Amino acid sequence: MKHYIQNEKVLHTIYRMHEEESSGKLESRVDFTSEDKFLQVAAIKIPNQKSFRPHQHITCKRETDMTQESWVIMRGRIDVVLYDEEGQIMGEEILREGDCMVTFYGGHSFKCMEENTLVYEFKTGPYFGREADKVFLDEEN
Repeated sequence: MKHYIQNEKVLHTIYRMHEEESSGKLESRVDFTSEDKFLQVAAIKIPNQKSFRPHQHITCKRETDMTQESWVIMRGRIDVVLYDEEGQIMGEEILREGDCMVTFYGGHSFKCMEENTLVYEFKTGPYFGREADKVFLDEEN
């Protein structure tokens, strides 16, 4: 797992499934996020025939004033540029099949690098429209 950190705060996390599995780090569960994050993300290696007890989650009030996002690359490649909270570039990564990226704070941009790339996106909601949700870091708005 790779973290992009500014002032001791994790802004972005990248989890590369193939690296974790080949290193033996993924034995059962790896949490990508700490318990205080609005978006909770984990990799869970499930043994054959393992089951989970039927359940549903209890309704309880949760409040957030921000959006946190996660992407899982299902197929293809994405070039992602990561930004800090002041809009400055922190780094650039190529995300491949099986990779997961989580943005807690700061910004990002994506560029698709292969035909038929498929990405699953997860983020906190509700969505109130572009004007209420994001500010662009380049000159084009």
